[in-house]
Amino acid sequence: MRERAGLITTLGAAALIVTAAAVCVSLVGFSPGYDAFGWLVWGHQIVYGSLNTGAAPSWKPLGFLFATPYALAGSHQPWLWMVTATAAAFAAPVFAGRIAWVLCGRNPGRRHAQVIAAVFAAYGVFALGGYWHLIMIASSDPMVVALCLAAIDFHLHGRHRIAFAMIVLASLGRPEAWPFALIYAAWAWRAAPSMRVFLIVGVLAIPAAWFAIPALTSKSPFIAGDLALGYRHAIHGHKLSGTVSRFLHNEPWPIHVLWLAAVALAAIRRDRTELTLVGAAVLWVAIEVGFALHGWPAVPRYLLESAAVLTVLAGATVGRAFAMSSAAPLPLRLAVALAAGVVVVALLPSVRGRLREDRRLVLVAQQTTAAIDRLHAIIVVDRGSRGILACGEPVTFLGDQSTLAWQMGLNVGQVGYHPARAVRWRRPIVLFERHRTSWSVLPMHIPVADRRSCGHLIRLMASTA
Repeated sequence: MRERAGLITTLGAAALIVTAAAVCVSLVGFSPGYDAFGWLVWGHQIVYGSLNTGAAPSWKPLGFLFATPYALAGSHQPWLWMVTATAAAFAAPVFAGRIAWVLCGRNPGRRHAQVIAAVFAAYGVFALGGYWHLIMIASSDPMVVALCLAAIDFHLHGRHRIAFAMIVLASLGRPEAWPFALIYAAWAWRAAPSMRVFLIVGVLAIPAAWFAIPALTSKSPFIAGDLALGYRHAIHGHKLSGTVSRFLHNEPWPIHVLWLAAVALAAIRRDRTELTLVGAAVLWVAIEVGFALHGWPAVPRYLLESAAVLTVLAGATVGRAFAMSSAAPLPLRLAVALAAGVVVVALLPSVRGRLREDRRLVLVAQQTTAAIDRLHAIIVVDRGSRGILACGEPVTFLGDQSTLAWQMGLNVGQVGYHPARAVRWRRPIVLFERHRTSWSVLPMHIPVADRRSCGHLIRLMASTA
């Protein structure tokens, strides 16, 4: 009976999260970013038997898992992916709160302390640097955060099979998760012998998804790593300090203080569970340092998972402090309340700054959505992709390359992304340039014989925003 009630509660919570995601995507006006449109292109191509993973963005199996079935929905494919990515992003704080609730509840204390721990942890994940921006461009990074936190949550509740499945899925989104899948598989091999076949399949699925598909659809099975080398946002200075600095950038300094307090208390209490989580967060950062030394970018969003885990521990520590003070002398209770007030006040500037940034991001997302709608209308008016390709190679700026490719039903590599170089080569091109919510479309170097048929492309769509 209890299991049935738990299942109903879980399904109800999932339905609520998906509904909130659908409403948010529809009302706010999210739009896929560069990477997301690239994954959607892959899904479209696999349906029509022309998958090519040799062009940007870098290959990630996680996005491909969703983009492929969603491609069957045609023009609704982006909306389905945005709702999926947003729902996963909304689920991450829920898992964070559940973990903090469990960790805080391990010691005697009042229920309100667990509530404080859960709320703090959930807020901390939502407030991670760039988290809302990643939601608005339908990035897969918040989804990986949710999968990592889900793995911890299910493990704490004894659902080891589901926990391992979450780690495998996270490993399909970020290579930093690969060692954790192996470590968990090694632990479960002895702790849960009935899982052994499942463990073997899961471990083998990771390299198969990352390397086998690119080997068949690009020039190299290691195309993802090759494309990531030389990325413009790579760390150009000291790799260790640069990676740590980017990691710390994900939360404001008051949260860093709580991280240190959580680590110190876990060490003093010799809490194996919390120390294991601290070790996992440190290992994730260490792996990212290794990637940076290899030449990969180590951008802050690749470190969100470790920041989220430490933030959950910080939330549990805050809750435990309130639980301890409930039965403590008045001076100690006042000290805890004062410390909490100091943290809240210290966080206010960061909260205000991120609220302003979020409002700006909403405006940008709405403008981008309007521009994508106009681009679709332009392509339809301009006799579709065939009419444009008949006049020249489509070319745009890098940020819009995958968007134009999806709208035209092309591989990302078939759309130029360096207008100046394309103009110098003096080959027939059709240049697409975005101006907030409008586009200019200009055919260039068109042969004399084709100028009459391509004249319809010369236009500047005025914005009505």
